[in-house]
Amino acid sequence: MREKQTYNVIWFRNDLRVFDNYSIQKACQESRPILAVYCFDPRHFEETTFGFKKTEKFRAKFLLESVQNLQKNLKEKLHISLLVFNDYPEKIIPNLAEKYHFQKIFLQKEWTQEEAEVQQNLKYHLPEVDFIETYDQFLFHPEDIPYESFQNIPEIYTQFRKKTEYHVNVKPPANLPQPQPEEYLVKHTTQVPPLKDLELSEVEIDSRSAFPFRGGEDEADKRIQHYFWDTCQLQHYKETRNGLLGADYSSKLSAWLANGSISARKIYWEIKKFEKQIVKNDSTYWLIFELIWRDYFKYISLKHGNKLFQLNGISTKNLDWNHDTETLAKWVNGETQEPFVNANMKEIDATGFMSNRGRQNVNSFWAKELKQDWRVGAAYFESMLIDYDVHSNWGNWMYNSGVGNDPRDRKFNIKSQAKRYDPNQKYQQTWLSGQKELF
Repeated sequence: MREKQTYNVIWFRNDLRVFDNYSIQKACQESRPILAVYCFDPRHFEETTFGFKKTEKFRAKFLLESVQNLQKNLKEKLHISLLVFNDYPEKIIPNLAEKYHFQKIFLQKEWTQEEAEVQQNLKYHLPEVDFIETYDQFLFHPEDIPYESFQNIPEIYTQFRKKTEYHVNVKPPANLPQPQPEEYLVKHTTQVPPLKDLELSEVEIDSRSAFPFRGGEDEADKRIQHYFWDTCQLQHYKETRNGLLGADYSSKLSAWLANGSISARKIYWEIKKFEKQIVKNDSTYWLIFELIWRDYFKYISLKHGNKLFQLNGISTKNLDWNHDTETLAKWVNGETQEPFVNANMKEIDATGFMSNRGRQNVNSFWAKELKQDWRVGAAYFESMLIDYDVHSNWGNWMYNSGVGNDPRDRKFNIKSQAKRYDPNQKYQQTWLSGQKELF
């Protein structure tokens, strides 16, 4: 008889957490039983027109761990079943809707074209179901920013930052709701697929990796505990953030933020707590500064849409770009004339991670020294990076390639950067020595 019960569903995508999740909060305010679903969309693991898999093994492993942790937390903390499938959402969710009689689908608002098209297809198949969307990946909520529309977002980050900092109060995190009755758990159980089912090879953890972490909300909380409270590294963030080696030169929260295992709001309020209890300084502010940068690229994406993925970016420039396969192979394999670039490319190939300093340098080298199509570099990062976020990745690549939001159109002097940030060449020696150490 229970299968004839009507359900509301939470469709998870890049919001893989139970704490501070407004879709969960809204769903739990209704009287109807809740079911959750996550789909490993096969399109996310196919080869793109740029020649790389959209998601390679490093981010896929982190994602599998994140969904597994979400499934556990939903069941244990909220008595909500998360059904996991390796298939297309617009195929799976309508089939589930027939069985469980969905009334509403709660989800995080996404606006980039590929995600929007999947959602439109799903709505077509479920015309009687209400879709309840929430902007839930921001620090500064779109309802609160001091602009009449997204088209009024300024093209220069500093203008955006100063105005939003002054006018916007960050919303408090959404608390964990009370669990629904345990009998609402469904008998249908599913497992998170292994990497091989996504046609990806297993991941070997390299001991040199600056990101040796697992996915999931619980692991994000552990990282906050370590970086903020156990070691108080947060108070030194501004001085160490341009580091190249080791886990603690920066917060390393970006990967959990990218798939929504932790919210920007939670990090913000944890920083504020740290400022009250430990110290308030330039470093604590600078992590908030970086969260605002993350917001900014999302607002630029909302403003400019698919221009993020076009050759001219959001600029009016008509630059000459090259498309040379041999040059690409040398860049990807770390075989250019610049050892600092090579070391960074070896790191991302072996670990799925690269420092912020490294990313800016290899981007500038690819786009401004080699004058190769910047979108190819962005697509390679999309494939490889554990912490890939569509807005930050493509926004930063535009920015550093001269077709985005950099009013100064800077070009990095690679040799000067290497001397400044790797003066003893320890980083370059670590990645160019040819020694691969695995845990």
